Amino acid sequence: MNPVTDAADVPLIQQSVVAVEARIRPYVRLTPVITIDRAELGLPSGPVTLKLEFMQHSGSFKVRGAFTNLLLREIPDAGVAAASGGNHGAAVAYAASVLGIPARIFVPEVSSPAKVSRIRGYGADLVIEGETYSDALAVSQDWVTSSGALPVPAFDQPETILGAGTTGLELRQQAPAATTILAGVGGGGLLAGIATAVMTGPGGSELRVVGVEPEGAPTMTAALAAGGPADAATGSIAVDSLAPRRVGELTYAVISRHAHSVVLVSDEAIGDAQRMLWERLRIVAEPGGCAALAALISRRYQPEPDEHVAVVVSGANTTLA
Repeated sequence: MNPVTDAADVPLIQQSVVAVEARIRPYVRLTPVITIDRAELGLPSGPVTLKLEFMQHSGSFKVRGAFTNLLLREIPDAGVAAASGGNHGAAVAYAASVLGIPARIFVPEVSSPAKVSRIRGYGADLVIEGETYSDALAVSQDWVTSSGALPVPAFDQPETILGAGTTGLELRQQAPAATTILAGVGGGGLLAGIATAVMTGPGGSELRVVGVEPEGAPTMTAALAAGGPADAATGSIAVDSLAPRRVGELTYAVISRHAHSVVLVSDEAIGDAQRMLWERLRIVAEPGGCAALAALISRRYQPEPDEHVAVVVSGANTTLA
């Protein structure tokens, strides 16, 4: 299997993730992990490591890709623009505030109050328009054309993917015994990044990488069935983080080649995972951040008894209620 590249031949390979990790390290947190027995989650005994990525700046893994874009790409005087369900927008707003860059963030009406509040709190110009992420993206593209601002894509951009991939590098170091990583899929940036980070080259990946997405927003499942990015439904309790309508060309290329599989979970399972995180571990996470764990709890992904599973809890931009 050949490394995936974009139109400018930016290689999506493990070495690129390593280089990005060194560049963004001063700006991002090394988020912790906790390893427990799966029996604590009502499952057959076996190890599971939770990567607590919701403890990252701006409340999600997205800040890794935001800083990678803003540090590695040339920024015009007009600053940057980003369309988002919420988490990516908050991440770009945070990174821009740290680096002193003007930012305008576009989110749809379904974006949660917690995410809207974060974006405003970081000082970015905020535009709330459209029913879905795709609607907000269209408005942001018009602004980029008229203003000359640099677009910072939420998932289908090499820098975004490589930044997200630093989550996988950390996991390899923090949980060296892990043999499988579960991560949620919206546009595919996180899963593609992790797959790139643990890639060993032409022979494939040393870790099994599994994507999880809501039944009501099966973006990568639809793409895999169609042989490329295709429109999918956007109805899920995780609509503000895992429902962009279609995955990206780059993310699809990486995941279709290097991920082991993608499984679907119900909204009920996501809610169960969210409640279980709170009841068993006193962790508050948003629905999209719980999707990967929902695959374990609902047994849509069933590990072998000796399989060490790592799960990315990717975001917590939600209210306490």
